[in-house]
Amino acid sequence: MYLEFFGKLSQNFVELLNDKDDYNVIIEVENKEKSFTAHSNVMKFRSSYFRRELENIKPNENNIKIIIKPSISAQIFDVILQYIYGGIVHLENTETKFIFDLMLIANEFEFEELTNKLETFFIETKEVKIWDYVIKWGIAQNSTLPPNLEEWTKENFLTLKITLQQCLPHIRYFNLSSIEVVDKIKPYKKIIDKQLWEDINQHLLIPDRPIKSTILPPRSVLVIELPPRAQEPREPFSTIISEEHAAKISAWIDRKTTAYTLTNIPYKFELILRGTRDGFAPQTFWNICHGHVCTVVIVNAAETDEIVGENGNIPNSILSRVENLKYAILNVRKSDQKYYGPYFGNDFWMSSNKSNFTIDTLDDGCFCNSCGDDYEKPIRSSSSSEYFSIINYEVFKIVKKTI
Repeated sequence: MYLEFFGKLSQNFVELLNDKDDYNVIIEVENKEKSFTAHSNVMKFRSSYFRRELENIKPNENNIKIIIKPSISAQIFDVILQYIYGGIVHLENTETKFIFDLMLIANEFEFEELTNKLETFFIETKEVKIWDYVIKWGIAQNSTLPPNLEEWTKENFLTLKITLQQCLPHIRYFNLSSIEVVDKIKPYKKIIDKQLWEDINQHLLIPDRPIKSTILPPRSVLVIELPPRAQEPREPFSTIISEEHAAKISAWIDRKTTAYTLTNIPYKFELILRGTRDGFAPQTFWNICHGHVCTVVIVNAAETDEIVGENGNIPNSILSRVENLKYAILNVRKSDQKYYGPYFGNDFWMSSNKSNFTIDTLDDGCFCNSCGDDYEKPIRSSSSSEYFSIINYEVFKIVKKTI
């Protein structure tokens, strides 16, 4: 069994791309009018093309290597970088020409995976567009061709035919409709062999009659149907609390006197941190949880296996509410974050001088003062003031469910 976390990995690498610290590559595009920063190790391992490029470039006095791609637009290269770092390409509301140009650049940079995906996109949605952009590309390679097709000479068509001689045999002419043939192919019939043009017309009129030209098979994408996945048991959302606890905490949040039923809990408990997974160092808490709002901290005491704030017996457990809001929480300053984790006034905090909340000494672990004046009721029903070690703790972000 293995777990995959590609989404978070992709997000972190995109953040690395957007972070302008520690880069050692600059890519200049659009005639050097735009530039991007990158990291040579990422570029080399993601692309054999850029590996060769970087090996042949000497760094400047700042140890920066500069790659110049004057003919590439900034918009396209931004997409390329998003693919390199995050493995993500967004094509929503994108013009066909942009996708076609992106496919050409991806092929130039030897991104076979991306090139194949873009080709598949054209196959599924733009068959006739392939012809349009093959023609446009061929014309763009010959600046002497007249802009008005009606002014073209026999030599002009011959020039285009020679330019496209490697592309034309791969067009699926016999998969096009009669309208597409008339509107798209006929204006350029002089670049097509005479026999092929006759066969195209015959196929449109009498599709069952044999022809002399080779009919390429329709472009299609192989779809492999996998057998249904066996239903796997759902992994519990917490290793400390149950759905019943979540129902009671949800009712406490909404100030209800009775707990919600398991079918109508209005909140999702999204796990942010788990000690047994992420570690018990105080700094870990701040690194992972800083910036999150609407959070709940769940702590499991080592000595009694109780949940701080609960006594294991849900109907008889007590959830407390702060009376003096001034002492509700403490935002620990950075210099103390290596010693202190969550800190709720003078009545409950987690601390450690040895970077491990599970160590139980006079100065480490958790402190719980159940008789403090800041609370209406005890935070923990089984004891008064004490230090204790923990076996696990979890931090959840509480998110309102959408209907």
